[in-house]
Amino acid sequence: MYAFRRLLLSCCVILTSCVGGDERRDAPPPPGSRPIAQRPSGPITPPMVTSRDTQQCFADLSQAGIRFSPLPDRDHGSGCIVLGAVQLLDIGVPVSGLKAIRCPAARALAGWVRHGVRPAARQILGSEVTRIDSYGTYACRGIIGGGARSAGRVSEHGLANAVDIGGFTLADGRRIVLERDWNSDDRQVREFLRIVHRSACRRFVTTLGPDYNAAHRNHFHFDMGGRPLCR
Repeated sequence: MYAFRRLLLSCCVILTSCVGGDERRDAPPPPGSRPIAQRPSGPITPPMVTSRDTQQCFADLSQAGIRFSPLPDRDHGSGCIVLGAVQLLDIGVPVSGLKAIRCPAARALAGWVRHGVRPAARQILGSEVTRIDSYGTYACRGIIGGGARSAGRVSEHGLANAVDIGGFTLADGRRIVLERDWNSDDRQVREFLRIVHRSACRRFVTTLGPDYNAAHRNHFHFDMGGRPLCR
């Protein structure tokens, strides 16, 4: 009975953190911010069976030739719970900073890189993408920049359901950084960034970029929670 009550409480926290799509106000923590306090004794493994959707997602990644390792489910406390996550090993282009990421978000990320980023770089910039810079996936923290309405709510990053992208490195040596190049004087660079932004909107539930607000001036935020939003 005690274990069941713990599981029920964890599930309620997840639902509370996901409803309403407030993750669209999320961003990497500013300097000096603190993560949510996790369980002092460390994460526990919740007694859950891998869902059919997660099993299908694993099969989709394998069929697409994506190298990954399934990760055990973990409840870190304070509403930060990671279910059906993977560690991406090879999606065709190295991506820095990746930790645990839920399988549907990993599938969307791999599809975006393969069918959005790489073709756009070849066609518009005339070069291959050799590296993508990420600000990370899983981080046990609350929503940043949402005001009182979001106080105490767990970020989609706390569910390993989001990824932030900050820039791209090309085979010809160029480095494209969102904070500097979103409104670059180079028309082709601007076009590339806007095309990959639109491509992400077709794959993720929430896609936010530098035009959304100041908190996103230096990155794309992608997640699979809440209501659809492309900004």
